[in-house]
Amino acid sequence: MTLLWIPLLPLLGVLVPAFTASRGRFVCTLATALLPALALAMTLQHLPALMDGEVVRASLDWAPQMGLDLAFRLDGLSLLFNLLILGIGLLILLYAHFYLSAKENVGRFYAFLILFMASMVGIVMADNLLVLWMFWELTSLSSFLLIGFWSHRSEARKGARMAMTITGAGGLALLAGLILLGDIVGSYDMQTVLESGEIIRADPRYPLMLVLVLLGAFTKSAQFPFHFWLPHAMAAPTPVSAYLHSATMVKAGIFLMARLHPALAGSELWSALVAVIGIVTMVYAAWFALVEADLKGILAFSTVSHLGLITVLLGIGSPMAVLAALFHILNHATFKAALFMCSGIIDHEAGTRDLSRLGKLAKAMPVTALVMSVAGAAMAGVPLFNGFISKEMFFTETLGTHTLGGLSLLLPVLATIGGVLSVGYSVRLIHAVFFAEPRHAPPKAPHEPPHLMRLPAELLAILCVAIGLFPAIMATWVMAPAVQAVLLRPLEFHLALWHGFNLPLAMSAVALGAGLLLYVLHRHLRRFIRDFPPRDASRIFEAAVQCVGDKAEAITAFLDNASLQRFMTLLLSMALIMGAIGLAHMSGLTGASGNQPLDGILILGAVLLIFSGVGTVLTHRHRLISLLMLSVVGLLVSLTFARFSAPDLALTQLSVEVVTMILLMLALFFLPQKTPRESTPGRALRDLILSCGLGVVFAALNYAVLTRETASISTFFLDNSVPGGGGHNVVNVILVDFRGFDTLGEITVLAIAGLAIFKLLNRLRLFMPHSDSEGRVWSPDRYPMILTSVSQVVLPLALLVSVFIFLRGHNLPGGGFIAGLITAVGLILIYMARGVAWTQRRLDFPYQPVAIIGVGIAALTGFGSWLFGYPFLTSAYGHFKIPLVGEIELATAMLFDLGVYLAVVGATLMILANLGKVTTPHRPAKEDHGGSERGLHRTDEKNDAGPSASPDAKETV
Repeated sequence: MTLLWIPLLPLLGVLVPAFTASRGRFVCTLATALLPALALAMTLQHLPALMDGEVVRASLDWAPQMGLDLAFRLDGLSLLFNLLILGIGLLILLYAHFYLSAKENVGRFYAFLILFMASMVGIVMADNLLVLWMFWELTSLSSFLLIGFWSHRSEARKGARMAMTITGAGGLALLAGLILLGDIVGSYDMQTVLESGEIIRADPRYPLMLVLVLLGAFTKSAQFPFHFWLPHAMAAPTPVSAYLHSATMVKAGIFLMARLHPALAGSELWSALVAVIGIVTMVYAAWFALVEADLKGILAFSTVSHLGLITVLLGIGSPMAVLAALFHILNHATFKAALFMCSGIIDHEAGTRDLSRLGKLAKAMPVTALVMSVAGAAMAGVPLFNGFISKEMFFTETLGTHTLGGLSLLLPVLATIGGVLSVGYSVRLIHAVFFAEPRHAPPKAPHEPPHLMRLPAELLAILCVAIGLFPAIMATWVMAPAVQAVLLRPLEFHLALWHGFNLPLAMSAVALGAGLLLYVLHRHLRRFIRDFPPRDASRIFEAAVQCVGDKAEAITAFLDNASLQRFMTLLLSMALIMGAIGLAHMSGLTGASGNQPLDGILILGAVLLIFSGVGTVLTHRHRLISLLMLSVVGLLVSLTFARFSAPDLALTQLSVEVVTMILLMLALFFLPQKTPRESTPGRALRDLILSCGLGVVFAALNYAVLTRETASISTFFLDNSVPGGGGHNVVNVILVDFRGFDTLGEITVLAIAGLAIFKLLNRLRLFMPHSDSEGRVWSPDRYPMILTSVSQVVLPLALLVSVFIFLRGHNLPGGGFIAGLITAVGLILIYMARGVAWTQRRLDFPYQPVAIIGVGIAALTGFGSWLFGYPFLTSAYGHFKIPLVGEIELATAMLFDLGVYLAVVGATLMILANLGKVTTPHRPAKEDHGGSERGLHRTDEKNDAGPSASPDAKETV
């Protein structure tokens, strides 16, 4: 179970900055780094087992019927990425401590950064396809927050929106692909999927599934033609850019292709798609890196190019190509993080990233120049540095591949061209910044930063040299387990700096020589570029988004004439047609079960229900009368539930009716009491025919269903209610146990809706009518003495009844939902009788925390079952003897029901109590002699009646 703490600790670390930001930046940085450092130590604790080829797995049942378990794994591939994510992440925290200015909200920045880290750790350790996708989307959300951190800048907002749009769309494609993949295999378990490669590739759905999965990977890892979002993500602070480009986000797509390599690779389609997209991306992005003038822009396009290189290797798919891809992932992370940190230092100290304003910085910043030169040499593939070894391996694999047909001959040529461009932009990056003459002076006089700010880049530069000189150490500790995790078998290999004179070495020599020459001729290249200026991808994207929006508005305007009646007519007409077609194919309407006997009470109830339903329609223009008729409908429905042995539904319906009637009366107070006639006689006739037809069709369908024997799941619940849930009230056991996950979602939605309505109503002031439609002035006695007296007696009785209903709910009709509504009704009665201000002085607590605590208690009940190894929301029960009380049954479902109770009370009162305050008072309400205030709706004693009020009306209501 300790494995679960590795992804959980960074996730918990998101909360740390919020509690420590007020204690100063140093304390906040130190505290924020503590949990990721502990997660890194726990990862290294498993290193001996992983070096032996073991896979450490842990899981908790979540929704096993859906194939969704909270499952994590740690193998060689997870180890490699965890070292990068957590190790470089800790260095980024130290770097950001010095990079961000004192005015920045460092707590918010650290929270976003740790969320980013936790989501990436979740991706690389996920042992379930659906869990992987959830963390995948979390990276899109956290990267959006980080890229747009400087939200006051337009380019930051646009870059964040672009990244979210592209990666979010890819995430939807990935979800579809993973669902297809799980359906092909019959499981979402990662190990099962990885071992089912032959079954997957033989399935006819494999091409569609592969394209969808690769869309997710290509969009996340900025492969052509989805590459354009990554350079515009440079609007983020440099610590974000360094982290995003080296160890997170863009590596997620690469990780996905490596993780699913055993399941998806090995086909011609895989090789063609992955290798071709990779090589195009590599060369295309390298060219733009060569011509870019912004320091971070060069590094951004170089990242895209190197990601293309790794993608090519995964597309080739041979064992050594996989090794080269994984090794270059490590190498690229080290030198790219160092380069971004150095570029941030230059921007921080010189005040610009424009190459035309930088130059001769080696004298002012000699240590930074050395560190950046080492990282740049590694990126260019210069011998003695780590990038040289993996690039040599890349050249070797492009020469040895034969899986791409005619492209196999072209691949080494394109790889060499990419290497030439890589050397060209690397040399330009170092020489133009530190040794060339600047064309313009920088805004600030550059100087070395504090040593601790430079320390993370120095450590990474040392790694670039150490790995380059001693690659065998890294091969034993990290590469061997990672390759075994991808290939599902050990691979014998030997990493060395020197392999003798061979063709890959010649390709490296050509790349180095031609790259240097390319930089020497760069001034001539600039003239060529001026004739073909690059187009701004952000403007193209924004124009495309605007075009889509305009087209959507045009289509909506064509289809939508803003007539609700038209939409309802079309919808109900289709329902009528489909229902009628179904009835037409039935040989007989009455089934074998026959009819239940009728009695006078049923006939009377049906007549009253019909009468009140028709009355509601006929009096709809008189809203108060229509509301009274509607209340009769609700009451009769409740009685119908009680008559047909559904007491829980009857109690629920009755409670909901009371709350709904109060809500509607409060809302209708601000609306006209009588609405004008809007329907023409022809439209009214059409509506009458349509409603009568629908009534006949649905009544016939109900009759046909009720008179036939149907397969029902009710038998299962009846048989398992007591042994499985420990309760005799089957309805309540279903809600809090068998379908507890649904109920948790429903109360969560209820609480969110209550909070949303509360915010909408907060400080809202509406016009309050002074008189009714006939000019009669509302009575100044807003709170009659009888209502005031009765409410004081009803409230304790209502609370007592709600406790009784709550406690009996597991075995008899009742439960938390009904009890919550009864409590809410009792409290609302006090609000109506005494007024909002009077009541809130005596009930001095907000209802928002009540609803939130209720949802939290219900959720924690589910999490508690995990601690004992049971699926989410599994309940336990037992019989206990209590002195003076006797034997009593207690179930953990009561805690869940308590959460439902609190959520219902909090959400209901958030809505109703605040709706009672929505007025336009002109003076404070005065208390009457009984102590009650003039106003659940406070009024102005002046005549503010509006158009319908008669100015000389004196009659009171």
